[in-house]
Amino acid sequence: MKRIVALFFAATLLAAVPALAQKQYKVVNHVKLGGDGGWDYLYYDKDGQRLFITRGSHVMVVDANTLKVSGDIPDLSGIHGVALAPELGRGFVSNGGDNSVAIFDLKTLKKLDSVKVGERPDAILYDPFTKHVFTFNARSKDSSVVDAASGKVVGTVPLGGKPEFPVSDGKGKVYANIEDKSEIAAIDATKLSVLNHWSVSPCQEPSALAFDVAHHRLFAGCDNKMMTVVDSDTGKVVTTVPIGAGVDAGRFNPNTQEVFMSCGGDGVLTVIHEDSPDKYTVTQNVPTAKGARTMAMDYASNTAYLVTAQREATPPAPGQRPAMVPGSFELIVVKAE
Repeated sequence: MKRIVALFFAATLLAAVPALAQKQYKVVNHVKLGGDGGWDYLYYDKDGQRLFITRGSHVMVVDANTLKVSGDIPDLSGIHGVALAPELGRGFVSNGGDNSVAIFDLKTLKKLDSVKVGERPDAILYDPFTKHVFTFNARSKDSSVVDAASGKVVGTVPLGGKPEFPVSDGKGKVYANIEDKSEIAAIDATKLSVLNHWSVSPCQEPSALAFDVAHHRLFAGCDNKMMTVVDSDTGKVVTTVPIGAGVDAGRFNPNTQEVFMSCGGDGVLTVIHEDSPDKYTVTQNVPTAKGARTMAMDYASNTAYLVTAQREATPPAPGQRPAMVPGSFELIVVKAE
């Protein structure tokens, strides 16, 4: 009996340990991709097992199995993000340089069309519930809504501030960070109207956003080195969690109950376990590289992909960012082992 009790006690203790506290994430690959242009958002295509990486004037497409460049979408302008509508066989790219969305064929990567949207579209989201594409326009401070099938603009949602990253619940609601107001806007994706503006204080300037749909929790990565957890039903701030500096992307993996925040200022990937919807534990700050601020994730294999490049020692002029070292752009692969 004593042995049975001891085994039960040990099993209980083990179950109480966050699942991923038993694993350690680390960088498993650095792949030099080279090429011209800076970068912004990454998107992982789970059906095609490809990474779409925005590079200013073109989209670099990388085979996730070989980690080699498999394609390119050229002749774009100041691009920021990619969204895919797999059931329609279409992809969409936000062109901040000419205030448009480029529409391309998912199989051939050939450009099909271009549609004008609001001013300086940044992040972009395909909402499968409405089959609409939402662009989040930094200069006009609104969201342009495009019918994914026809490629026509069907509406505009004023947001009252500079939007950053969005997420969808897949049931008719879209949420977006409003960076300059330190808010999250809850949007009715069907009626194309804002339902609520929620303060995320003490978070400042939220940029990254991830979502645990099942437990109704939004995770906003903030400029002041914290992640704020927000109830997506009420807008209430549940708790805050420390993260690295310079966050720009967040992901939540429901298979492992973990939040990932890529923090390019400190060059770390902060990994946070969701112990319960109201309790969170930082399990790691994985060293990645300076500037590795955006990220995509393959949830099935629990693999995070980040990109960065080396910079010259001195800027070309005071107040400017140092230029990229030619050929230094690289892909960083992070996995648990």
